[in-house]
Amino acid sequence: MSADASSIRILAVDDHPLVRQGIVGLVADQSDMSVVAEASNGREAILQFRAHRPDVTLMDLQMPEMNGLDALIAIRNEFPEARIIVLTTYTGDVQILRALKAGARAYLLKNLLHKELLDTIRAVHAGKKTMSPEVSYQLADHATDDALTPGEISVLRLIAAGNANKQIADQLSITEETVKGRVKTILSKLGANDRTHAAMIGLKRGIIEF
Repeated sequence: MSADASSIRILAVDDHPLVRQGIVGLVADQSDMSVVAEASNGREAILQFRAHRPDVTLMDLQMPEMNGLDALIAIRNEFPEARIIVLTTYTGDVQILRALKAGARAYLLKNLLHKELLDTIRAVHAGKKTMSPEVSYQLADHATDDALTPGEISVLRLIAAGNANKQIADQLSITEETVKGRVKTILSKLGANDRTHAAMIGLKRGIIEF
């Protein structure tokens, strides 16, 4: 993983070795960039960033031990100038917004790696922010939606786990009537037909996760 002094130095973070190999393979043919380090979870990512100070970091979101979002936040807190591209299979608008608010410079879907990765790396290295059209559409689709409150998210998470209203009330130490009220509001805000539909929307949009 030696790098020419003038090339873009890249840290590839993903818990799937095949994805990392794919990134290394794509970058290997480029004269202006090289992968200088790899990591398989968020904790490793922080250590590798400290050791190598890469120009651009490619960060998966869903990883064991420490997820990509927490690693992104930790790295940016320590190195505010860190340029991080989020790579994910996840198109949920809430997840996208969390990553962007945490300081991600780009959000790229893994199914577009061969098509967009190299140009995205160069753009981010040049100081630009970039986003796949699919990601932009996701954000635009929900830009005017009413966000769920923390209390409503707690209820939705327990709905997704298969709990009935009484069980939710017991776990959150609130009345069953309060739960019913929150469920009604959740269905309205998400445009959901029923509880199951609401849970599916919540998971798809990244409002909740298992």
